[in-house]
Amino acid sequence: MFRRPAHPSRRTDDPPGHQGAELPQRWLLAEWPVTVSEPVQFWLSSLPYGMTLATLLRLAKLRWRIEHDYREMKQALGLAHFEGRTRGGWHHQVTLVSAAHAICTLQRLAQDPEDTAQD
Repeated sequence: MFRRPAHPSRRTDDPPGHQGAELPQRWLLAEWPVTVSEPVQFWLSSLPYGMTLATLLRLAKLRWRIEHDYREMKQALGLAHFEGRTRGGWHHQVTLVSAAHAICTLQRLAQDPEDTAQD
């Protein structure tokens, strides 16, 4: 559904000179499984008109992957373990964690899908 949000306040992503007269149109996506009586999740998107539904859904669900990867980097790979005081040390830590995450991601993508189903 491509509609205008109802709230008339000024937003940072509104076009210059907007003055709150009419808000730009936005996509409203709702996840509503057939097994439940009401929608379970909503997304409001500023992606351009004409996007395919598959692209909208893929991008809306991408947030879960980003949050999962960030949690993995903090907890399993040590991003949250940095206790130094220098910017150089922090950059070193982030670089090593990012490289480790890239290796883990490549290994996960290279696995046979049937192997991952058994884990």
